[in-house]
Amino acid sequence: MKKVFRLNDLDCANCAAKMERAIAKIEGVENVSVSFLTQRLSIEADEGLFDGIMERVEKACKKVEPGCSIVR
Repeated sequence: MKKVFRLNDLDCANCAAKMERAIAKIEGVENVSVSFLTQRLSIEADEGLFDGIMERVEKACKKVEPGCSIVR
């Protein structure tokens, strides 16, 4: 399953790259892209595990950029 989310308050391209690397390491994530320019997170993951994966994605994003939030 592939979904695209809007990101609020992503401050820099370096943080976007760090988020992308952290999310890619999460078990069940098949593909991920974080764009600073468009403020979008595109993620492809196992549909049955998607909610649990998104909880871990949000934690990873907060660790890199505490002020950033994912709009679901």
